[in-house]
Amino acid sequence: MSRECSQLLPRVCAALADPRQPGSDDTCLEKLLDWLRDLTELEPTLNVVQDNPCLTEFFTSVLALPEPSPSILSFTLRLAGLLAASEDCFQHLQQENLLFRLFGTGGTLNRAVWEDASVRSGWVEGVHSMMHHQPALHFLCNGGLDVIFTLQGDPSLFVASAASQLLVHMLTLSVESEPTTPLGEKDCDWPACAQMIIKHIEDSLQSGSASQINQSLKLLTSLFGSCRATWTEVLWLRIAKQVESFLTEDSVQTRHMLADLLLNMSRSPVFSDIEGSFWALVTSALEHLTPVQAGPLAVGILSLHKCPQDVRIQAMTVLLQPMDCILRAASQSLEYAGLLDESVSDPSTVESLLSSKSSCASLLCQTLAHLEKLLSLIHLPVDLPYTALLRSFVTILQFCSGLLIPATSLGSKISQILIGCGRVQKSALDALAALSERKGCDTVIGGLFDILLVYLESPNTSPTVLKKSFQAMSKWLARLPEMSCFNNQWQTEKILQDVFLVLQKRLCSPCWEVRDSSLEFLTSLIKSMRDQDEFRESLLSSEVPKLTENLLEDPESYVRASAVTAVGHLTFITYSLPETPVAGNQYNKEDTTAKLQDILSTDPESFPRRAVISIFTKWLKQGCTDQVEDTAQFVSRVIQTVERDLDWEVRIGGLELVEVFCVQTLCQAGLPKYPSAAASSAVTSSIQQNESLQIFCRAKLFRFLFWSLCDYDKPVGQKACDILLVLRASLSPSGLLKDCQGAGDLSAGHGIPWLQRTLRQGSLAQDFPTDGGNGVDFEDPESMMLALGTIDLEELHDELNKSSDHIEKSPQSLLEDILATVGTIDENEADCY
Repeated sequence: MSRECSQLLPRVCAALADPRQPGSDDTCLEKLLDWLRDLTELEPTLNVVQDNPCLTEFFTSVLALPEPSPSILSFTLRLAGLLAASEDCFQHLQQENLLFRLFGTGGTLNRAVWEDASVRSGWVEGVHSMMHHQPALHFLCNGGLDVIFTLQGDPSLFVASAASQLLVHMLTLSVESEPTTPLGEKDCDWPACAQMIIKHIEDSLQSGSASQINQSLKLLTSLFGSCRATWTEVLWLRIAKQVESFLTEDSVQTRHMLADLLLNMSRSPVFSDIEGSFWALVTSALEHLTPVQAGPLAVGILSLHKCPQDVRIQAMTVLLQPMDCILRAASQSLEYAGLLDESVSDPSTVESLLSSKSSCASLLCQTLAHLEKLLSLIHLPVDLPYTALLRSFVTILQFCSGLLIPATSLGSKISQILIGCGRVQKSALDALAALSERKGCDTVIGGLFDILLVYLESPNTSPTVLKKSFQAMSKWLARLPEMSCFNNQWQTEKILQDVFLVLQKRLCSPCWEVRDSSLEFLTSLIKSMRDQDEFRESLLSSEVPKLTENLLEDPESYVRASAVTAVGHLTFITYSLPETPVAGNQYNKEDTTAKLQDILSTDPESFPRRAVISIFTKWLKQGCTDQVEDTAQFVSRVIQTVERDLDWEVRIGGLELVEVFCVQTLCQAGLPKYPSAAASSAVTSSIQQNESLQIFCRAKLFRFLFWSLCDYDKPVGQKACDILLVLRASLSPSGLLKDCQGAGDLSAGHGIPWLQRTLRQGSLAQDFPTDGGNGVDFEDPESMMLALGTIDLEELHDELNKSSDHIEKSPQSLLEDILATVGTIDENEADCY
């Protein structure tokens, strides 16, 4: 601790313990606690306490207050627990009789302020912090455990959860830190503290009280989720019968907790290797829990790479049964076997839920979400019946749209419930999109694109459902070339024509969200299909490109930004094509560039301008600019527009454009981005360096880069400095750099010392010159080479990478800030920021 802090800390402690002072800000108290925690990691905690007696005096003062404020008492408890985490400091605080008064039954627990949840939370956190050694464990076991057991049922969910986590920590610490013989099911084999916690768990499970049972099940769920030690198996054997009985009892108040418990256990290697009773219990749970309760357990089991086959089949049944019922309710002939080859459970429960208005949508949404989660896994441990799933997803969408006329009474009920149900529509579309990613799904039923087109065309489709319909359509269209049923060119062209006809209508929608989603869909299609001839021909022969370009003038800024992105990606297609009557007349390349540059210069909203600079950077990477004009002129004009933009993301986008241009120019000249000293000294390399430097000067890059170093927004300065460091490494031979160190008297370098002083001012620099004032010519190669060699870019880099509040975050500043808050420091001494 610094001398200044050691002088300020006593005043801070006295101010915090003074009831006459206004309470300190909770954020400041958190920062003070963090600082003291960091301090105890750097030096022995006992030394900190002994060198700063004001800490123990603070505890005594707070305890002496008749009515301490809840926030100060909570802070006191957390601080005491933090210091007591060190065993020797724990003993020291014990000798001062502070810990019992703070955490024991005779102290804080009996005060009226205990009714405040923040105090109870501070008590639990303080106890948790100190729980790192046996003395603390024994201290709490002598009277404190009953308090924690009570707090498990605290009305504050945060306190209740923290108490449960504390018991898990104490049980683990007790078992793993106390030397004992190998644990058995008998009480005498367990350490004393562990015995007390386990007895509490057993008593709660047998209590018949739903709340107490749930508390213990939560504790066990947390324990088995965090601890993988073999002793957890011994504990489980003591309580397994009682837990299993909850599955067969009539009361369902505790069943929903069992799924999480069993899932955490199944992920533990202690239980995953057991072939007997545990997996039998999982199978029983999948059978006895309701479909809604069993769903999370089933999807978790199917995500495991190690699981008995019969359990996997049962889990699969839980997830697929609702989809199977949907297909049967729609009277679909199951041409493709495999959804449920044979039912291993009674479908009547699922049918009952699907025929009820209160449960149908919820069950389908949950099941579809679970299937989407499975389908999104990179490595799926199970083989799902992809084609049958696809049929079920399409059938659900048909139910929701009212297009399906079922032949069964169940189907009629489901149809009445699902028509127009947006929740189910969105879930089904998400699952449908995820299914497109599976390589095994190479057969597409005919109704897939038909139902998606229905959703895209229908005026009743909500904007959010439409957006998901676009996303699903985009992903399935990208799969067309690899699908065996769509190898006919005519079929592909027909689908694309239908899609673009719908898209033309949606681009003219009065709803801006619809126009925006339509543009995003078009961009997605271009990204995935621009290399396919059928796609390019269908797109360019439609009205979509013209309508898209018209939306560059949309009144909504989000739509303009999406239009910029779509137009920019259209360019990747049109630039690669020769001028044709179709493409050339309606989509002029030079006009497009001019329109985007006009948006960059004049659009009042930042989103379209950000989109333009992003597209220009993509163009440069793809080599689309050199067909319009000289690339250096293009970059120069863009950065002259960008450098005065008020939005920092646009300015940093301009720097990213410059970075791409620099790398491309250096590579074209045969210069590596990070050259070695040997390579830089070659004569050929020197000529190439000079040519590249002249190109950069003509493009006015250096003016923009040095200006950006003084930007008010630090990320802009950091990016500019990074680029300048790369340019210096690539353009400046090491020998020349040394020569530049003392070259201040050269005619080319008159303004360099001024430039260096200006850059050191950073964002405080006023009226940064861009016209060669002060002797700095940013377009002169010799001056810029001298600037690269003279200016200490490393120092600037270090300064720019310091956090903006590195001074204000200092402990001294924090202590002064607290004193200023409570009013015990003169106004001119406060560190206001």
